[in-house]
Amino acid sequence: MSYHSESAALDDEILERVARWHSSGASIGEREFNDLALRIFTYQIRYNEPYARYAGSFGYSPSALPSAWHDIPAVPASAFKEATLATFEKEKAALTFVTSGTTRAGGGRHYMETRALYDAALLAGFDRLAIAGRPRLRYLNLVPNPSERPESSLGYMMSRVSAERGDGSTGWYVRGGSLFIEAFFFDLRVAIAQSRPVCIASTAFALVEAIDAMRERNLRFALPPGSRIMETGGFKGRSRTVSREELYTSLCESFACSADAIVAEYGMTELTSQYYDAATLPDARAVRFKAGPPWLRARVTGADGATLPPGTVGALVHVDLANRSSCVAVQTEDLGAQYDDGFVLIGRDAGAALRGCSLDAEELLRR
Repeated sequence: MSYHSESAALDDEILERVARWHSSGASIGEREFNDLALRIFTYQIRYNEPYARYAGSFGYSPSALPSAWHDIPAVPASAFKEATLATFEKEKAALTFVTSGTTRAGGGRHYMETRALYDAALLAGFDRLAIAGRPRLRYLNLVPNPSERPESSLGYMMSRVSAERGDGSTGWYVRGGSLFIEAFFFDLRVAIAQSRPVCIASTAFALVEAIDAMRERNLRFALPPGSRIMETGGFKGRSRTVSREELYTSLCESFACSADAIVAEYGMTELTSQYYDAATLPDARAVRFKAGPPWLRARVTGADGATLPPGTVGALVHVDLANRSSCVAVQTEDLGAQYDDGFVLIGRDAGAALRGCSLDAEELLRR
């Protein structure tokens, strides 16, 4: 079988499972997930030379494979800065996403051979986990505009969602490194006057800046029923710390909405699929846990790479079957603890370099 026919066959299998869950909520059983994950890993170490070398350091090769998906070597997310982790020539990439990076290091690059897997995984997850049956919303995006920042995975994500699930009146408010807050306020007023439910998609720090601007102007909005606030990114930065509880309380007060209207998205440039808030843990702290679609699974690991028991804090490893043309398993710098079929996101490893979607908006706060 040629590379192209093998790639197409794998894509068809993955897309079929995405479509099945999208339409009916059908899950992927352990045996089915394990089989497909191992076949994708085998394919990748035949065609992705850097990943093959890395897997070889663990003793794995096409003739010596792990026995289960949770034994697949997870490439560190930082490796996307150091090597071209793709099964194809990067010049032929349909999508290239770049991590935000920091002033201390450049960003990593995730090359995708086809848009089909990203778009299908994105819309299925967003429909079932983020908007959950809501009608078409008006998307007001406090994230990079892909026409200006085509390498932003978050910008591309919201451009696809806005085009496919929006009402045709999309707004973008991060331009040239600046947050156009008055334009956002104007468009929000129009939507409220028209009783159009909105989705405010934003990094955490852009939401903080919006709230600060509202307080300075003594403004308060009442979002139309059915509206959503989708935040993405961390809550800690180099210049300011904002807890999730503080941010969500401020959002509820500033936009006259309930906490149920707020959903947090957790994704990475190095992944094709996304996680969302699934539910609130039954305790006084109202800690939310993340869940993803059935082709995306998380492990919480210790220093030796072994999976830790539920409730134990460790490093997060993600296995994303939609990462067909890069690396199926990715080791993050985030800490978490397993809970039911998802995980609680604890925060970043204290020794990890600061990076991520919120860095873009945090830079705006220092201007």
